[in-house]
Amino acid sequence: MAAITLNVIVQGLLTGLVYGLMALGLSVIFGVMRVVNFAHGEFTVVGMYAAFVLFETLHLDPLTVLLPVAAVFFGIGYLLQRTLINPFVGRAEHEQFILLVGLATVIVNGLLLVFGPDARPINLSYSFDSYAVGPLFLDKVRVFAALGALAVAAALLLFFRYTRTGTAIRACADNLTGAAVVGLDVKQLYAVTFGLGLACVGAAGTLMATIADASPSLAQAYTLLAFTIVIIGGLGSMVGALIGGILIGVSEALAGFYIQPSMKSMFSFALLIIVLVLRPQGLMGRRL
Repeated sequence: MAAITLNVIVQGLLTGLVYGLMALGLSVIFGVMRVVNFAHGEFTVVGMYAAFVLFETLHLDPLTVLLPVAAVFFGIGYLLQRTLINPFVGRAEHEQFILLVGLATVIVNGLLLVFGPDARPINLSYSFDSYAVGPLFLDKVRVFAALGALAVAAALLLFFRYTRTGTAIRACADNLTGAAVVGLDVKQLYAVTFGLGLACVGAAGTLMATIADASPSLAQAYTLLAFTIVIIGGLGSMVGALIGGILIGVSEALAGFYIQPSMKSMFSFALLIIVLVLRPQGLMGRRL
């Protein structure tokens, strides 16, 4: 029984790393721009469909198109911020909410129009293969997806820590007025930030397509999941997003195995409530 529980926990941890990468994009955008992307889950599903289309038409493994899809999403995010979202930065929260919920509605209906409501799976040759490590049996797709998520997250953390652009973005997040006074192009940096956030979402969607079937109905669930993760981890904390993703992944796996798969969301929200009661700023968030 202990071996089964350990296997379930490890599988949840692997899935949780992909969840964490998805939430990382939301956390980056909010942490720098103070804009909440209510179309986050919708963009994740677009990434899943992008992986599906490339697999069906060109027979490309989602892992091999991870970086190209992320690059395309970066460009989409950059253009969206410069043209549509930038005028709403600094405006009332309800105006940002209406804009992004409207964008989410357009995306979902566009996906329904093009692909229909049916789920679209990616049938990889190794979908049912696993690695045996002692008492553990690790799904290959989840191992590869988790490693991909870790690689993208590590690259983003290194970018923010060791590059001039990353340092400038962190300066904008810490002190917007000071950054503008010293001559930083805030609008340009905001566009890069939104692009990076969507790049994370595109990468996460590509990886998610290997462990879940793409469907427009997942969009709202993924948006809610991303919000739950970043609140647990701490708004604006990149490390917190990964930790929150792991916790949610493990809790969902345990609840789905030992109780019912339909009950896993209840345990995720129970974890959210516990964190909000004991540490309102999140596990890695700063106390206000």
